[in-house]
Amino acid sequence: MKNIVRAGITVVVLSLGLAAPSAAGPFEDGLAAYGRSDYSIAIQLWRPLADQGDSRAQNNLGFMYQRCRGVQQDDAAAVSWYQKAADQGDALAQKNLGFMYQNGRGVAQDDAIAVTWYQRAAGQDNAQAQNNLGSMYLQGRGVQQDDAAAVSWYQKAADQGWALAQHNLGFMYQNGRGLQQNDAAAVSWYQKAADQGYALAQVNLGLMYVNGHGVSQDYTAAASWFQKAADQDFADAQNKLGLMYANGWGVQQDYVAAHMWFNLAAAGGLREAPTSRELVAAKMTPQQIAEAEKRFAQWRRRGPIL
Repeated sequence: MKNIVRAGITVVVLSLGLAAPSAAGPFEDGLAAYGRSDYSIAIQLWRPLADQGDSRAQNNLGFMYQRCRGVQQDDAAAVSWYQKAADQGDALAQKNLGFMYQNGRGVAQDDAIAVTWYQRAAGQDNAQAQNNLGSMYLQGRGVQQDDAAAVSWYQKAADQGWALAQHNLGFMYQNGRGLQQNDAAAVSWYQKAADQGYALAQVNLGLMYVNGHGVSQDYTAAASWFQKAADQDFADAQNKLGLMYANGWGVQQDYVAAHMWFNLAAAGGLREAPTSRELVAAKMTPQQIAEAEKRFAQWRRRGPIL
């Protein structure tokens, strides 16, 4: 199958997250307010706790400053609060502080310090930190490049059900990085991540079905996985789904559907999508192109399926 290529690995997790509740009280009331998008109330409830040394509240204040929730965006303030919580051993804050150092947000960029904080959080079984640490080893950022170490950390996070790590472990198996190449194992891990709705894993699982790697070749299954990722507004999946419709691979050939998906992929910034759209447009009537444009506009108004 031409023009369908393998998608890459998710190298670094940029997820942040808030500290979870433990028992009823002001902290939990703050979480409830945050859930209602009443950020000013959440800040009012958490700030006194943070000033009193509550590491959960300190971490959450850092998150609020970083993400501009109820306060003016301020990476330096975010780092300050993350640091206070991290120094108390809060794993989520340690992971978040590692992210800030890795990306030079509110502090001078420093991969070695980022690795130190990821290691502390990973040692407390924080799955996001374990995944991020794996990616630091994969890239040789702040540590010596080591595929086997990357696999080890991805495995720890994947075993906790962290979808991005499951995808990354699948990539390592598919490419024989840090362990013996095994397409069946790659499919298994991609499947776990894809079942959680992780779009890149859905694309890679679709590609395994396209190529018959680790599973029997099945264009229908491939198209189904591309569809799931495309519905999340994942441009690469939209382009691949367009190719399936344009060629009748696993779906009934439909130039109108193909044009719509290529158009969406192009709107998402995928460079090859405009060329694919023009190629299929050359085979369409003006009425079909108009219908495809109508569907494109309707999809854009509806937005992705999340």
